[in-house]
Amino acid sequence: MTRGNQRDLARAKNMKKQQELNKSKQSTDGLTLTQRKERDAQVMRDKQIKKEMEKEKSKNKS
Repeated sequence: MTRGNQRDLARAKNMKKQQELNKSKQSTDGLTLTQRKERDAQVMRDKQIKKEMEKEKSKNKS
């Protein structure tokens, strides 16, 4: 009941997968931490404004 090279192939596949995951984590669009925080905060403010507008619109319909 030997596994042959199945274990080695699985290790190689997993190593390749981990390298791909690390590559995607490292790309931060060239932004610093503060720039990223500002961008995310602006997105959240926009979402909040949109939600409030939808709430007002539904309130006016009633």
